[in-house]
Amino acid sequence: MDDLKLKGNWNKLKGKLKQKYGELTDDDLSYVEGKEDEMFGKLQKKIGKSKEDLAGELKNLIEN
Repeated sequence: MDDLKLKGNWNKLKGKLKQKYGELTDDDLSYVEGKEDEMFGKLQKKIGKSKEDLAGELKNLIEN
């Protein structure tokens, strides 16, 4: 996923992810530049999706 596209849409994505996965916290969704892999690892573990599935879901959320 393009980092610039992710950064520009992160607040919108964060809200959509929290709606879809109520168990996610602000800590889980804390975007820190340079630590994207760490955040994706937390999300993968929390919602049980592969990195590819998670990236695809984020892409769909950005487009919709």
